[in-house]
Amino acid sequence: MDNQRRKFPEGNAKEEAVLEFRGVMGGLYKISEWIMRLSVINLLWMLCSIPVFFFAFMGLVSTTPDGLKAMLPIIAILAPFTLFPATTAMFAVARKWVTGEEDVPLLKTFFRGYKENYVQSMVGGIFFVIIFVIISVNYFFYLKQGSSLRVLAVLFIAFTVIMIIALFNFFSIMVHLHMKIIQILKNSVLISIGNPINSIVLLLCNGAIFYICVTKFNFFLVVFFMGSIMATFSFWQFNRSFTKLQIKQQELEEKEQQRLAEAEEAENNSNEDEADNVDSTIDLHKKDEKEKE
Repeated sequence: MDNQRRKFPEGNAKEEAVLEFRGVMGGLYKISEWIMRLSVINLLWMLCSIPVFFFAFMGLVSTTPDGLKAMLPIIAILAPFTLFPATTAMFAVARKWVTGEEDVPLLKTFFRGYKENYVQSMVGGIFFVIIFVIISVNYFFYLKQGSSLRVLAVLFIAFTVIMIIALFNFFSIMVHLHMKIIQILKNSVLISIGNPINSIVLLLCNGAIFYICVTKFNFFLVVFFMGSIMATFSFWQFNRSFTKLQIKQQELEEKEQQRLAEAEEAENNSNEDEADNVDSTIDLHKKDEKEKE
């Protein structure tokens, strides 16, 4: 394994040190470093969203059968102002990791992403909460109707799936591209519909992560790893698709430029041929005049 070099920050009394890790020790060091990064960001995400997680926890441990359902309105009100900005900040850190900046300061990057994207994430959160409320109301309404109208409930389930995928793309677009909130919301939905394979992979993998974290480890992974792993995977999937789209667009632009260049060259050649024909005509007239003289 190649030597891994880490510099002490400027201003530190210590001089630059070179830490060499080889073989198994190098691998263990790398794993422990990523465990620390993921756990720190996940804890920051939960701390900044603590009102939402508090009421969700109270609903889950409630002795009444409808305890969680009773907490849902409170969670829906609080989510745009706490959960959505915190999730955006987590995606901002994940973007740095995916794009190769692994050693960014975690706290500084997280809270910078929180502050810079707070308004847009809050507005987007209100939009998604309203959409999910409308879907839920319509789903339960049509579910209670006759068999002919019950089919519409299935359509609302499909719409819910699309909006969940769009939610992941919403966070990725916000931290990666400079757009207005309307453009971010529109593109998140269009990308979800326009790339069905990537959308299905994104949904299945995040669903598997969520299921394993919630059911298999008694919420230990929820507290330390679930959010950060899902954010990192989601942005990696988005960045991969976005890079392919950029390459295709660049190829189309190059082909268009080549086509325009060929057309311009053909036009120039045509003009030169016309000019030669004019010159030859003038020369013939001059010869006729000389013969007459």
